[in-house]
Amino acid sequence: MVEFSRELSQFCGCSKAYMSSWDHSSTSDYSASNYNQTAAFVYSAEYTAPILSLLKPSIGERIVDFGCGTGELTLRIQEAVGMSGFTVGIDYNNDMVSKALVNGVRHAYTSDLQNIQIPASSVLEKSFDAVFSNAVLHWCKQNPQGVLDGAKRLLKVGGRFVCEMGGFMNCIGVRIGLHRAVKRRGYEPDKMDPWYFPTIEEYQGLLQSAGFRVNTISLVPRLTPLLDGGLRGWLQLFVRRTFLKEFNDQEAAAIIDEVVDMCEVDMKDKEGNWALMYVRLRFLATLNSP
Repeated sequence: MVEFSRELSQFCGCSKAYMSSWDHSSTSDYSASNYNQTAAFVYSAEYTAPILSLLKPSIGERIVDFGCGTGELTLRIQEAVGMSGFTVGIDYNNDMVSKALVNGVRHAYTSDLQNIQIPASSVLEKSFDAVFSNAVLHWCKQNPQGVLDGAKRLLKVGGRFVCEMGGFMNCIGVRIGLHRAVKRRGYEPDKMDPWYFPTIEEYQGLLQSAGFRVNTISLVPRLTPLLDGGLRGWLQLFVRRTFLKEFNDQEAAAIIDEVVDMCEVDMKDKEGNWALMYVRLRFLATLNSP
């Protein structure tokens, strides 16, 4: 885990040169270019309008983006809060953060969201009006409570936590196909599965136990076309270096072939177009206690 020991002024002026001095050898699950090519739908205006409407960023606000990726949504929030506001992006993948800075995000850094590291003397703690997150927290399987602890550290009392993530039944079909293919080869799929797709009741309980009041929470099914590379491209991007990271290239390719063949009957139409059923857990919660 990266330890941050610089002063606040240096943190807020985070530069590419500063970031390149960190050791992020374990944070390259996929590249920014591959992500932008295959998964641009994640930050499309159509799919992100509901969660941004729930956030309602306004001039002068301080907002942190948990899982900023290459910064497309962070930039929209940065523009909405204006020069009198302050926006920070955080992401586990260093290549994504570097791209976000190139794209114009002013302040961004690399950290595991399950154990956010910031300067001990930082006045940023308890100073943010909102924590925002889109399509990220379902990767925080190891310690979802740690994510909430991080949000709580950064938010003012009364600050809001606005999030959309994979929820119960997300990626149905593909996930069971992966579990079956991996198990058939003698591995334990539950240990290899990188995803955390909670029910409403489960995540609402986590929020409440962390001191949040849940204003609204729902599961939203969304049929998602896979326009670039179909299911195979999606698996190469999101699964090869996560779920299948223990396999060599030949073994991983065989598993991907098997899953694609298995899912074709339900996920590919007669014109050859692929689509995947996403189910999003969307919520707005307010911090009640420090």
